Amino acid sequence: MSEIIYFASDFHLGAPTGSESLIREKRIIAWLELIKKDASELYLMGDLFDFWFEYKHVIPKGFTRFLGKLAELSDMGIKISIFSGNHDLWMKDYLGVEINAQVIHVPQIKTFGNKTFYLAHGDGLGPGDKGYKFLKSVFTNTFAQWLFRVLHPDWGIGLANYFSKKSRMHTGKSDEEFFGEDREWLIIHSREVLQTRHIDYFVYGHRHLPYQLSLGGNSEYVNLGDWISHYTYARFDGENLRLLKYE
Repeated sequence: MSEIIYFASDFHLGAPTGSESLIREKRIIAWLELIKKDASELYLMGDLFDFWFEYKHVIPKGFTRFLGKLAELSDMGIKISIFSGNHDLWMKDYLGVEINAQVIHVPQIKTFGNKTFYLAHGDGLGPGDKGYKFLKSVFTNTFAQWLFRVLHPDWGIGLANYFSKKSRMHTGKSDEEFFGEDREWLIIHSREVLQTRHIDYFVYGHRHLPYQLSLGGNSEYVNLGDWISHYTYARFDGENLRLLKYE
């Protein structure tokens, strides 16, 4: 029997309010309870949290049910890999230590069965978005992170949550609009990768619009969508990757 692998992204726990996030968190936990029956691996493709920062002795409050469920799956032997996204790119070793998850910060090429996967959150890939690429270089700078870390967590986390909400207000619904294959940066990036090697499935988060399309040559592009509006995920059964919706 083939191993079953699941992929999901963009939970944005913590947004837009604690009460609304809790409803979504419970829905995610119900989905995790469902997939634990046959999952061998789980790939969470970034932006699990609307903001996340690991101080030496402090992490953001909340998400207890979610983290506990991940720990349960890990203890069952389900391998969990977590990609950092643009909202939670400050992940360090906490989730690795606590739930034995592999925390990943860069695109990965993996082979499952006889299929090759290109996996990434998707932020900063492809052409364009130069403003964000500059900001990401600042946010990932070790000195800039040290400066943020010296702030008291009450100030630092409060400030970060404020700017995270401002960012969502600025982008609005644009993350859910399809701009066409010639204007979607991740599709362009995928086609560039295909010029150097064959990939069966490109799997991304970041763009909140779930869709799956052929890139030609038995290669497919999959965007996982989000759990704010769409509640979508992907399931690989050893032969095919399907984009599904949790009802």
